[in-house]
Amino acid sequence: MSPETLFWLAIAVKMVIAASVVIGATVAAERTGPMIGALIATLPVSAGPAYFFLAFEKDAAFISQGALGSLILNAATAVYAATYVLLAQRQPFIIAVPSAIAAWLASLFLFSQFARTPWAAAAVNVVTFGTAYFAVRPYRDVRMKRLKLYWYDFAFRAGLVGTLVGIILSLSAALGPLATGALAAFPIIFTSIMLILHNRYGGPACAAVMANGIIGLVGFGLAAFVLHYAAVAIGVVPALLLALAITVVWNFGIFLLKNRQKAA
Repeated sequence: MSPETLFWLAIAVKMVIAASVVIGATVAAERTGPMIGALIATLPVSAGPAYFFLAFEKDAAFISQGALGSLILNAATAVYAATYVLLAQRQPFIIAVPSAIAAWLASLFLFSQFARTPWAAAAVNVVTFGTAYFAVRPYRDVRMKRLKLYWYDFAFRAGLVGTLVGIILSLSAALGPLATGALAAFPIIFTSIMLILHNRYGGPACAAVMANGIIGLVGFGLAAFVLHYAAVAIGVVPALLLALAITVVWNFGIFLLKNRQKAA
């Protein structure tokens, strides 16, 4: 088998693995309601596999700069989610989602011009997430009725995530570390939830997942910030495990806090 064939076979296998991870996470999100579903959806189930496979091909410096790109994009994702939440209360899918994507692109361009260092990117995240959190706070608690999932739901999600991971892995050398990290953190989970659930559950119910997800994304931002420094300091694999642990602990902590508030 030629080296080129092996390369594309490896890409295909990686796409299938990543897509399988995302399918499991999104199904769990739909079955457990907006808050817990959002916490599951904001785990790095798409960025994680992309970084995992990149770790076998790239050095620590590349992963470090990629994490900076992910941190910048994370702030833009907060704008993306908040825009959708606000518009989905009254607007149809055809207006809410394209407008959210436009806001995401505009904010990503703006943030990338000013957040060129880790601390600047962190400051942008703090301001953006603080603003977004209070903007969507009234729309977080919406009951979601249980709907049956069909085979094409799974095929659609697998195709979305698999395609993204394939693009990241095949184009990372040409894109460079910052663009690769940003692409790895593309809000594929949020997008798939919007595309599938908006018309089935209604805008407000789907928006409730996005609204709850904003606080979960803070954990991903913390993980990207730590990964930027830790990849070089302690090595790529330990740094990735540390970043994953941060996202899990953050979301689990939110889950415990919500349960305590509910019990009180």
